[in-house]
Amino acid sequence: MSCDGVMAARCLWRLRMGAPRLLSAHGKRISARYWSSGMTLDSINRAVVDRIIRVDHAGEYGANRIYAGQMAVLGRTSVGPTIQKMWDQEKDHLKKFNELMVAFRVRPTVLMPFWNVVGFVLGAGTALLGREGAMACTVAVEESIAHHYNNQIRTLMEEDPARHEELLQIIRKFRDEELEHHDIGLEHGAELAPAYTVLKSLIQAGCSVAIYLSERF
Repeated sequence: MSCDGVMAARCLWRLRMGAPRLLSAHGKRISARYWSSGMTLDSINRAVVDRIIRVDHAGEYGANRIYAGQMAVLGRTSVGPTIQKMWDQEKDHLKKFNELMVAFRVRPTVLMPFWNVVGFVLGAGTALLGREGAMACTVAVEESIAHHYNNQIRTLMEEDPARHEELLQIIRKFRDEELEHHDIGLEHGAELAPAYTVLKSLIQAGCSVAIYLSERF
């Protein structure tokens, strides 16, 4: 597990043990007033919000590991800066979900160590196919994540859009950035990867399984 994952788990443990203050996943103090829109622990549908934050945290963690794997192989090539830029955005996404997990006392998925390894292997493995292989992976993963974010937006809109306004803003922003990554992948030759259609289908099937498991365990 990465340092971010370990810190998040430690902070959640402190909350459960009755620690008198809230800490972010990076050990910094955060406000006890979570949302200006009134989204608090007592006012939300905990089952829905817990599931959303848990799976999104796992997804962003996995995406970070994929880009880490790609950079390990292609970091010094001409496409390295492009991958790094997308990875930097994913780091920001993960940081935000680390904070949300602590603020709303959501436990991380027990599968974090598994996604740690699988994400890196997927990123490095597709990068070994060359730039096109790495970009095909990016297209497949980001398309799956954007679709999943859209489903979450619909769920929160049906629940109470006013109460979940700020969470909706976060998810919409991240969704749009994932779609930007998807388009960057296409612009950098994703469709020229060996067996692109098959590769994309396999990766997206894996993403669907990862989403299902991370929501529940």
